[in-house]
Amino acid sequence: MYVVAERDDQVSIIRLETPADAEAWMAAFVGAYQAIWSEPPYDERFFPDEAAAVLRRSLEVADNITLLAVRPSGVVAGFGIAYPVKGKSDVARDIRGLLPIEDTYYFAELGVLEHWRVRGLGRQIIDLRLQLIDRHRWRHVLLRTSAVRNTSYEMYRKMGFEDTGVYMEVPARRNDGSTRTDRRLFLSMVL
Repeated sequence: MYVVAERDDQVSIIRLETPADAEAWMAAFVGAYQAIWSEPPYDERFFPDEAAAVLRRSLEVADNITLLAVRPSGVVAGFGIAYPVKGKSDVARDIRGLLPIEDTYYFAELGVLEHWRVRGLGRQIIDLRLQLIDRHRWRHVLLRTSAVRNTSYEMYRKMGFEDTGVYMEVPARRNDGSTRTDRRLFLSMVL
């Protein structure tokens, strides 16, 4: 684990490299993960063990980039998780023929607590992940976002991500306990 960036607002962005690195931050990550995804447009419910598994699994994928935006108080204000697309089999299946699987890196997770939004934290996490990608190995970056054209969509487009026109239906447990699918849109960027 090491610090990737220090911000003026007392947020440090750290990179986790091993599952052992994550243990000190696990409870704070779980709380942030649950809070972020429970809000619109997703309205999803994750149990603590499910959220913890997201972080643990990401750190088990070779060549992952796992960033946490942390406060001195121990709060995780945001996170960004990325790894080769072949580490996410359902996504790799859905984009086969669109992008070369062996050359594509996947931005799997990005979340920022509501209080920390509109301060450039999400964009900085994206920029840091782009900087940390080994461009000798990876030629494309892929992510998926809500099919709703919201501020996230606009932010990615301004950063140079292109709308692929390819969608994926993602089933999710909602805050009310029901299960419904969301439509997610793939965006890509050539490195």
